[in-house]
Amino acid sequence: MPTSKRRPPADPSRSPRPASSPAAGRRPPAASTESSGEDESTRPTARTSIRESSRRTRHQEPEAKPERLHKLLAQSGVGSRREMEELISAGRISLNGEVARVGQTASQGDRVKVNGKLVQLRFSDRLPRVIIYHKPEGEIVSRNDPDHRPNVFTSMPRISSGRWVAVGRLDFNTSGLLLLTTSGDLANRLMHPRYQLVREYAVRILGEISDEVRRRLLDGVELDDGPAQFASFQDAGGEGANRWYRVSIYEGRNREVRRMFEAVGVFVSRLMRVRYGPFALPPGLKRGQVLELSDAEVKKLLADFGMANPEAGRPARRPRER
Repeated sequence: MPTSKRRPPADPSRSPRPASSPAAGRRPPAASTESSGEDESTRPTARTSIRESSRRTRHQEPEAKPERLHKLLAQSGVGSRREMEELISAGRISLNGEVARVGQTASQGDRVKVNGKLVQLRFSDRLPRVIIYHKPEGEIVSRNDPDHRPNVFTSMPRISSGRWVAVGRLDFNTSGLLLLTTSGDLANRLMHPRYQLVREYAVRILGEISDEVRRRLLDGVELDDGPAQFASFQDAGGEGANRWYRVSIYEGRNREVRRMFEAVGVFVSRLMRVRYGPFALPPGLKRGQVLELSDAEVKKLLADFGMANPEAGRPARRPRER
């Protein structure tokens, strides 16, 4: 688990770090064979052959069913289904060396390239992984930055296939809760406006907010890209000239919270996201650290968003080391 890169000033959302979880179980050692005085490597007995065959096939994974290419790329973390369909239509995706077609399927072993780059496919017979990351200030939520600034993806656990997809974004100077998943389809649902997921922020400003300014922010202010309003606005204490507030909003436009305060003449000196939908920032999760959801939590999340459990009917898998 990554450690925090800096020690920021105290704020109302911090508390001691929780104890780490126990290590996952290990594969039991193979059963030993009795010596018969012969060279058993060249003359195995029938019992030994059955035992070794059992060990070879015990954890063999069933072959995944073919899946629509745009869906497969989305759950592999490349982008949303709509974006993948657009790339296929533009001829920027190839399947086994040929230009892919909309509606085409892919199977295990197929070679898929996006813009000439080979993609590790993640079939839907596996649960997606979901993590909560406590993003510090000074990181961007993008893999492509002309200024080569630090990005959140370098702090993520390594995965053998697919890639991490961020659920929404936090700007360079904003800290707090950031969700990431290996499923582009799940990420798209968590961001879609129809689900009306609340985003809650802790905001620090210099001085106090008047009742009039508070009312304007709750009623709505006009921004360059349209009107915006907070769903809630609460005092959260503070000492001296610095005051903390808790605000919530049901969308996530670029720098929206900061721009709303700027629209009423208030400067935000610090901004931290403390909730996204059903997920709250764990009190003991320090900046730069990640917390991965359990399989049971991921299954519940899929059910809540109308997504099928991809492991239904499969044998239980061995615990994953974290």
